[in-house]
Amino acid sequence: MNRTEQVMGLPVSVDVRDGRDHASAIESVFSWLREVDARFSPFKASSEVCRYDRGEMSFSHLSDELRDVLMLCEHYERLSQGAFSARIPGRPLDPNAVTKGWSVQRAADLLHAMGITAFCINAGGDVVTSGETAPGRGWRVGIRHPEQPREVCAVLESFQGAIATSAEYERGSHILDGRTGHPAAGLLSVTVVADDLGRADALATAAFAMGTEGIGWAAEQPGCEVMIIDTQRRVHRSPGLQLLCG
Repeated sequence: MNRTEQVMGLPVSVDVRDGRDHASAIESVFSWLREVDARFSPFKASSEVCRYDRGEMSFSHLSDELRDVLMLCEHYERLSQGAFSARIPGRPLDPNAVTKGWSVQRAADLLHAMGITAFCINAGGDVVTSGETAPGRGWRVGIRHPEQPREVCAVLESFQGAIATSAEYERGSHILDGRTGHPAAGLLSVTVVADDLGRADALATAAFAMGTEGIGWAAEQPGCEVMIIDTQRRVHRSPGLQLLCG
């Protein structure tokens, strides 16, 4: 079963490969993601994020989920020494760099809890996978070329884990360096492979925000493999990253 829906401002697809009818389970995934969009979007005035940012709610009165997201934002801000930040001076609170990966990983956990073991959720190119597409074959995940939109620069095989890429080919210079408030510079794309999409997505965004400093920083993060392309078109790849092609 394969279903795609526009949610959180991007196309999200859920592909289940065990041959059974999981329409209700897939609907639960999209219901959760629609709920996240309504509650955590920094672009919807009625969302919990916007109401908190306007001072209408105290931290202690926030939902457990939003408190988790904001604490994760603080964690990655400390880890990146301020390059990653949900609070850029002069701009509204924007936890999206954590919210997307965190919510999609929770959607994957929801499928696992329902006993579904062979699936892929793709949220605008950030992917979490489980199981096989055929005996002995994992999910093939293409990494989009940062300058040629119809091309991929690498293909990975994933059985159980997550792959996230931060780049500017979809939304322009939207990733800011929290230390300066200016658009990040020095990198074209950052791909992180990890066991959790929330972590992979946040690390990819943080490394991109750091610019060239993020190349070594990302490679040092435990439990991760990375592929980074800088603005000089040089490819930096951690030794453990296995590519099918690229």
